[in-house]
Amino acid sequence: MNALMLYQMVAVLLLSTGMFGLIWRRSLVGMLICVELILNGAGLSVVAAAQLTPANAMLGQLATLFIMGLAAAEATLVLAIIRVVFNRFKTSESEAVSELKG
Repeated sequence: MNALMLYQMVAVLLLSTGMFGLIWRRSLVGMLICVELILNGAGLSVVAAAQLTPANAMLGQLATLFIMGLAAAEATLVLAIIRVVFNRFKTSESEAVSELKG
């Protein structure tokens, strides 16, 4: 087993943990953390493939920085949405938000 295979297995573990948590979690903050796990798995996969193959390592690092920037922007936006939802519904549970007004 080479190093690239090991990194890819860890990335798939992060991805699957994030997907499982995204489906299983009820809290919006927990769902945000799971999306961050998914994006971290993608970043790890890209940088490992760029470093351990004949591909250009700088492009892999730039792609990973783009993924990290996307994750930071997504976290900022989602935390603002969670704050608005909490102020309106007094809970951060996803089931309470999905109910329509009667």
